[in-house]
Amino acid sequence: MTSLRMFAAASAFAIAAFVAVPAAQAGDPAIDAAVAAGQVGETIDGLLGVVGEADPAVVRKVNEINNRRAAKYAEVAADTGTSAAQVARVTGEKQIERLKPGEFYMDESGVWKQK
Repeated sequence: MTSLRMFAAASAFAIAAFVAVPAAQAGDPAIDAAVAAGQVGETIDGLLGVVGEADPAVVRKVNEINNRRAAKYAEVAADTGTSAAQVARVTGEKQIERLKPGEFYMDESGVWKQK
């Protein structure tokens, strides 16, 4: 594959990932409250994570959201000819960029940080 075609494919999947996988927790009051309280954050691999301890109901919701995200990543990957891991990574980076000051994210080394 030529570098121009590779660039076009990478751009297409990045755009598709960013557009097709919006903040999955938007509108879920329990998750929104957990994010605001610093109990839930974004990870570099495009999933939500529990920062420390959280109520079991919040953990269940995080798992549900992550399952929906993983399914969407697989769908976007199939549509763009990339891997779900690549889609998840690009989406994770975009989700972290969108965080508000004070919200948590997990970096590549697995350490939770506050934006």
